[in-house]
Amino acid sequence: MLLCDKKQIVLRHVDLRYDNRLTLSDVSLQIDRGDFVLIKGPNGGGKTTLLRVVLGLLPPDRGTVSYYRDGATVSSLNIGYLPQKSRIDSHFPITVSEVMAMGLLGRKMVRREARRRVDDMLQRMELADYASASIGELSGGQLQRVLFGRALITDPEVLVLDEPTSYVDHHFGSMMIDLLREANRSATVVLVTHEEGIFEPLATRQFKVHKYVEEIPSQGGTLT
Repeated sequence: MLLCDKKQIVLRHVDLRYDNRLTLSDVSLQIDRGDFVLIKGPNGGGKTTLLRVVLGLLPPDRGTVSYYRDGATVSSLNIGYLPQKSRIDSHFPITVSEVMAMGLLGRKMVRREARRRVDDMLQRMELADYASASIGELSGGQLQRVLFGRALITDPEVLVLDEPTSYVDHHFGSMMIDLLREANRSATVVLVTHEEGIFEPLATRQFKVHKYVEEIPSQGGTLT
């Protein structure tokens, strides 16, 4: 695959073993700035593992993962991440506002601006009435919205989402499409889902993962 100045994340010949099993084998792919990447495949095929390699959370056993900004290699990117809800401890004593604000950790920002961002994101996620509630009081769909807001709040360069529609109702599922379309105007989106049909109109690239990665021709594209 030819590389260009738009390249943002490049995997070269990546192997990864997980639980003593070869989960990814000789994976090479390039994600360009502005892409909307849809990742599909069977359960246990390596979709979430691929996301974690892209995020830098799992170092490959072989091969490399490189990040780029404006054609130059960088050590990291500003990545917003929505994990699967099942990976979150809903009994941890923390409020909705505090979880949302965690997305701003490490950002140099005056307290007033941080507060404004959190309040704005609570409104966008339709969670303003739950700002002081513990995450343990939320439904699964509400918690998913909190985590989505945390991923969006930094205006990320790359937005990575693992099964984002899990637990959300039809109303917010439709809103999520609009929010992702808006986010894709400034951010690259990489998304794993079993409900690929609803995201295919947005996708500029599609990959099928089952140990190996195959690019599938996409009929969609970023919507305006």
